[in-house]
Amino acid sequence: MYEKDAAITGWINGWAGLSPAADNLMIWISTIGVPLMVLAVAVQWWLPRRDLPTRHVLVASGLTFLIGLGINQLVLLFIQRARPYEAHVSRLIIEPTADFSFPSDHATASFAIAAAFLLLGQRGRGAAFLAAAIIISFSRVYLGTHYVSDIIGGAATAVMAALLVRAAYRENTALDRFVTGIL
Repeated sequence: MYEKDAAITGWINGWAGLSPAADNLMIWISTIGVPLMVLAVAVQWWLPRRDLPTRHVLVASGLTFLIGLGINQLVLLFIQRARPYEAHVSRLIIEPTADFSFPSDHATASFAIAAAFLLLGQRGRGAAFLAAAIIISFSRVYLGTHYVSDIIGGAATAVMAALLVRAAYRENTALDRFVTGIL
């Protein structure tokens, strides 16, 4: 399994360094992608169309984001996987990071937003966020900082968090009416 993961990771990362324009684009996507997704969710809170189902999805996506990243921190306590560049699987073209590789925080954060929107019926926005999550995650492998399996693990964590939020945070409950009524 590791051999296939390393081979696919190495193949994707093998494109890094061949085009300065592509490298800069991937660095930009990796740097700004998740913050732009968070901003896209936050801005929707203040759009003129302020229906309660949309507000519920916005809150749920924020909860999914936070729970997913929280789960990641727990996983990192037990799975301390070295980054692919440390194992000489990839060539890093950005600054190294001090934390472990599995699961990818970028993948978890971006897929959490997409999963929340998709699981709660916002298919159009969810599909757009899913496309962004895939691109952001690809950039992390391209740059040499993650294995493909780190991305899959992050996406799985995000889906698990979204399912937990969907089960626990129900629309039209007293808590939901309170939270969605703020501002």
